[in-house]
Amino acid sequence: MKTLAIENFKLTSLEDPHFVKPVQIHYTQNNKEKLWEAVQAYESVAVLLYHEQKESFVLVKQFRPPVYMNHKEHPFTYELCAGLIDKDLTLEEIVQEEIEEECGFNVPLSRIERINSFFTNVGISGAKQTLYYATIDDSFKIHDGGGINDEQIELVYLKLKDAKEFLFDESKAKTPGLMFSFYWFFERMKNLN
Repeated sequence: MKTLAIENFKLTSLEDPHFVKPVQIHYTQNNKEKLWEAVQAYESVAVLLYHEQKESFVLVKQFRPPVYMNHKEHPFTYELCAGLIDKDLTLEEIVQEEIEEECGFNVPLSRIERINSFFTNVGISGAKQTLYYATIDDSFKIHDGGGINDEQIELVYLKLKDAKEFLFDESKAKTPGLMFSFYWFFERMKNLN
């Protein structure tokens, strides 16, 4: 990845948001009036990719402004390949499209397996993410990946033998979905043996 040069980092209020909508929720709970600040946001999909020939997970590494805003020591996050559910496609088709855009692999739908779904940012947006798994190899590679619209995504090949140590390495910012999917993968391996 190119050197990260962040300049003029400032916060402003959202006037016309494109992907999130800040709201205030008014409700009554146990006869008591309450308020809650939240964000309406798109739901998403994410996929754990395992490269069989390289015996490695394929992760994406990228700059995430909200993480940087709160934790300057973590300019990059390590994540699963993921995307918003903002198209009129099946979830599996969105996963397939994201794998191609971010990672450069053309994975047949038949190789994309649903793991589970869960809720993210439950105190802020409560959006649902659906997790998938796919095995890949070099025969699926069609380009270098990196995302679209100047996303600047770097692919990271994390060796299977290093994954458990990586899980607990707090110097690497990572998402709960990534951590959960690793646990799912290791449980699956135990059940296959």
